[in-house]
Amino acid sequence: MLHIEFLTDLGARVTVDVDSPDKLMDVQRQYGRLGWTSGDIPSGGYQFPLDNEQDFDWSLIGARKWTNPEGEEMVLHRGHAYRRRELEAVDSRKMKLPAAVKYSRGAKSTDPEHVREKSDGEFEYVTLAIFRGGKRQEKFALPGGTGAQRPQAAASAARPAQQARPQMTAAKPAPRQNEEDTPF
Repeated sequence: MLHIEFLTDLGARVTVDVDSPDKLMDVQRQYGRLGWTSGDIPSGGYQFPLDNEQDFDWSLIGARKWTNPEGEEMVLHRGHAYRRRELEAVDSRKMKLPAAVKYSRGAKSTDPEHVREKSDGEFEYVTLAIFRGGKRQEKFALPGGTGAQRPQAAASAARPAQQARPQMTAAKPAPRQNEEDTPF
């Protein structure tokens, strides 16, 4: 039996038993959808293949995608919002790097030193995840469907479920009661 420790979104530490290694990622997805995380962000952020970026299952690391009011794609993780940034390929004498997509945010004074990265000037940032090179790994993709078709399939599968749910409307204020009226 395996044991995995999660940190809940309220900071409690919870240990979960996992029957076998092949069920580990299912358990990470299950608790990750609640915003629970099972580890700290590594130095330089989590590393994944670029081909996994479009349909990456953010619940694996306790995060979720979000679009801010300005229409920017972001990821929420442990109360922080990480921006999506596209990095061009670098080909110089000193360094050769393929194009990448990075999710990062400005560093805070409370961030551990090992996750802070320096940029041009004095600005520091924290990378949650970087998608670069490598071969696509299905284990990191959203469950159901295959490859690049998955986001469309997930969106169309979600529509019927949304239609079946009752529509949420703004609550109307309760009518004013006379002081003599009982609340029940």
